[in-house]
Amino acid sequence: MTGTAPTPPVSVLVVEDEPDIRELIALNLRREGYTVFETDHGATGLAIARREHPPVVLLDLMLPDMSGRDVCTELRADPSTAGAYIIMVTARTQERDRIRGFEVGADDYVTKPFSVRELVLRVGAGARRVTAAPAKTPGVVEIGLVRIDQGAHRAYVDGEELSLTATEYRLLVWLATHAGQLCSRGELLKEVWELPPDLNTRTVDTHVKRLRQKLGAAASYVETVRGAGYRFSR
Repeated sequence: MTGTAPTPPVSVLVVEDEPDIRELIALNLRREGYTVFETDHGATGLAIARREHPPVVLLDLMLPDMSGRDVCTELRADPSTAGAYIIMVTARTQERDRIRGFEVGADDYVTKPFSVRELVLRVGAGARRVTAAPAKTPGVVEIGLVRIDQGAHRAYVDGEELSLTATEYRLLVWLATHAGQLCSRGELLKEVWELPPDLNTRTVDTHVKRLRQKLGAAASYVETVRGAGYRFSR
């Protein structure tokens, strides 16, 4: 398992209170060339994030001093850490727990027990998203009530700006710029998350559900093609 870390290597903060899991994650990330900061407490994680500004944060939901959701909320509220790619790692598997994580700004959600290979791939994809240079000539996409200003990295429905996470924004852009086309779950995993298209995960479906909620009056623009994927159309 090589080639997942961007060049030059970036740092990752692992906030996990189970020592065995934290050490396993840190060991594998270091093998891939990442600089890894570790802690088992949320408050310490916040302090490290504000000091070191890691592009990627792996965040356990259940911590001894504060919840991972509260840590995520504070990271997003602080301009110095708001741009981090946050992956929640937790034993909670129910959909409502994933939705709550996305509501406070998580970009991705991995449930325990997890594949170390998959987790490292997700870290690599997140790191590339955060450190990638912006497009030189991004355009504006307008479909019905939806307007996406890629240069400003903002999206609107009927003139009102949407509050989207980085991943929700990328998902919306991909769907809208491929309007009328079938986008399979595998394609979305590959193009939006930069993950292998054959991964068995509910990440795409959960994000689509959350995106529809935020689109409000334009929610119906994201159509489900049963057994195949999604299509964006007015």
